[in-house]
Amino acid sequence: MDLLFLGDVMLGRLVNRMLEKKTPEYPWGDTLPLIRKADLRVCNLECVISDFGVPWSATPKVFHFRTDEKNVKCLKAAGIDIVSLANNHVLDFEYDALTGMLSILDREGVVHAGAGNNIKEASQPATISIDGLKVALVAFTDNEPSWEAQDSLPGVLFCPIDIKDERAKSVFEIVRQTKAKVDLVIASAHWGPNWGYRPRPKHIPFAHALIDAGADIVFGHSCHVFHGIEIYKKRPIIYSAGDFIDDYAVDEIERNDESFIFIVHTEGKRITGLTLHPTIISEFQASMAWVPRAELISAKMKNLCSEFGTKAEWNGKRHCLKVEVS
Repeated sequence: MDLLFLGDVMLGRLVNRMLEKKTPEYPWGDTLPLIRKADLRVCNLECVISDFGVPWSATPKVFHFRTDEKNVKCLKAAGIDIVSLANNHVLDFEYDALTGMLSILDREGVVHAGAGNNIKEASQPATISIDGLKVALVAFTDNEPSWEAQDSLPGVLFCPIDIKDERAKSVFEIVRQTKAKVDLVIASAHWGPNWGYRPRPKHIPFAHALIDAGADIVFGHSCHVFHGIEIYKKRPIIYSAGDFIDDYAVDEIERNDESFIFIVHTEGKRITGLTLHPTIISEFQASMAWVPRAELISAKMKNLCSEFGTKAEWNGKRHCLKVEVS
């Protein structure tokens, strides 16, 4: 079984404007055939889907991302099965926009985790059955603490990246209980600052603790650039998947227009390896990266992986980076 992961998918602002005249397939560019081949597709949805609401004003915030309700069809066009909503943009247009989006996703059959009408919903894993296996995603964020869901208040599953914090212990327990009910658990973490090619020091023991609690894959995002992949107890930790679709200005040093389609291969409950297909963002859509740029992007990832002792090799015939799980 192939589980596919995409980093931040931001369909607001200029992407939203482009979608006024383009088809729902447009943001995915020529990556769409590869995305559709996977057995399960997961991304971080870095915007709210809503036709209404006003920009969040309770605390200072520079950027607000919203895409029109009709653009849920973009997720459907790519066959996205699960979206993580635990991030720092899901409440950009306040509570009604968030709760409206939850209904839209439910109506369209897009499973979601990490945000809800209350803390119980925000803590609920997204579960789906694929080829007889049950897969669950638990999503949390350390961004925007004022957006933490409460008993009677919508919001996100907020969790400081501190293994001693009670909220962290609660997340570990959610992972532990979820693992007892399903075959594979994905822990989605929207964490850390926007920049830097290496994870924050606290992220490493925290990711290990997630796997110790039962997570089979750690899917990290928030940073605009990708990080190296660590293999811990034969389970992959994607500390940051980078940006997949957006309208952001490109930094010439930390190339936030570069990422990958991350595919985790499994045999039953066992993870056998990863394949990474390099991508770039251009004209508000994702595109496959081709030689020589694909090799340069992959060489950067290979070097970052090596810092964790992870073996990765470029496959020139298939234009992808193969990552070993050992």
